[in-house]
Amino acid sequence: MKNKYTPIIGLEIHVELNTKSKMFCGCPANHFGVEPNTQVCPVCYGLPGALPIANEEAIRRTIKIGLALDAAIASHSKFDRKNYFYPDLPKGYQISQYDEPLCEGGEIDTSFGSVRLTRIHLEEDTAKIAHIKLTDEQKREAGVDNNQVSLIDFNRSGVPLVEIVTEADIHSAAQAREFAKKLVQILRYLDVSDCDMEKGALRLEANISVQTQAEAAAGQLPPYKVEIKNLNSFRFLERAINFEIDRHIQIRDKGKLPSQETRGWNDSQGYTYSQRSKEEAEDYRYFPDPDLPELKISAQMIETIAQELPSLPDQVKAQLITDYGLSDQNAEVLTSDRQVAEVGFQFLDQLKKQKLDIQAGVNALVNKKVVSWLLEPAVLVEKSEQEIQTEIVKTIEQIKSHYSFDKVAETDIDQVIKEVLSDKQLSTAVNSWRDGEDKIAGFLIGQVMHRIGKKVDAKIVANRLQQQR
Repeated sequence: MKNKYTPIIGLEIHVELNTKSKMFCGCPANHFGVEPNTQVCPVCYGLPGALPIANEEAIRRTIKIGLALDAAIASHSKFDRKNYFYPDLPKGYQISQYDEPLCEGGEIDTSFGSVRLTRIHLEEDTAKIAHIKLTDEQKREAGVDNNQVSLIDFNRSGVPLVEIVTEADIHSAAQAREFAKKLVQILRYLDVSDCDMEKGALRLEANISVQTQAEAAAGQLPPYKVEIKNLNSFRFLERAINFEIDRHIQIRDKGKLPSQETRGWNDSQGYTYSQRSKEEAEDYRYFPDPDLPELKISAQMIETIAQELPSLPDQVKAQLITDYGLSDQNAEVLTSDRQVAEVGFQFLDQLKKQKLDIQAGVNALVNKKVVSWLLEPAVLVEKSEQEIQTEIVKTIEQIKSHYSFDKVAETDIDQVIKEVLSDKQLSTAVNSWRDGEDKIAGFLIGQVMHRIGKKVDAKIVANRLQQQR
């Protein structure tokens, strides 16, 4: 029944920028693992009379993201107040952007097709709410009667947060996952965020509906959508979308429409659950923040930021394939992380300098035939340049040892091959090989190498064997 429907999916991705200070005050932005409510000020708490001052570096980093994703950068922008009431929002409104975002448009290519971006805007993050159960002793100390309480940590309040919104160009959970992974890879190359989902530095949200054939023929989008909020892994994103697609199809097969609502994801049980109804668009009563002046982005500023852009993953991958002849798979591994790519180029240059087989060397590293941490970003970030250079030398020595072969004359190899081919116990395999069963060649090569009793290059044995077919 699935082929009767086309999934229509858009993503909203929230990214905490790794600036030193918060969006509108001087408090430290790095809040992970810090004692609650210790990195706060009157601006973070939204106290009366506290005035925000925009973080220029956060604005520059947002523009950098926009340029990397081929978005149009606004010459004029502004901050707006998004009004709603929730305990994690001390002011009763969030400073965000509405009709004049910093960046509009852009796209990211996936293997399923291009995904267009609607907008990229900058805002402040909210405080963090923790729902916990108190012990009897904690209840007495806090002077409360209930076991279940909600606590608020304002350390996260005001951290610069970029929201990246896509068009509804995604048509499968696999494409959504690939898009999100490519986006995160680009953001890490730009060094604007560590995108650590376990720390909450990146949150994924998906808007999902399924389109009937009649709606598609009429060029109409489905008359509803369901939002899944706060997904914090690529796996959760993919599983939640697949679950929702199946759920929507079952409902639409009955001639009904899924309720327009916000849902959460329970990964341990493998299902989504309703959080709140969203029958109509929420009225946030946006209006320009009177405490923050209009932003004017000069062409010179945009050009300066553009010159700071590093080579991005697709460009680096193409260079590895073109300049070093790497396979697509190996180039993909070396571009998985910016520092891995930088070290990868140093590693490749050393292989080239020593006139070693580049493909064999990379295969040994990628397929873990040698022991090395050169492809591990978490280890690389802790190492000095000297330690990295030492590891490259050590790894190449391992590779040379792995691919070093004993000198065996070709005439001696030919003689052993003749013995193997004339061995009556192997006649069935030999005859099958001579009749065109190429997969048996590996078995015969193994027999030859075993009888030689030395470390011989299997490629040479294969070539000599082929000549005696």
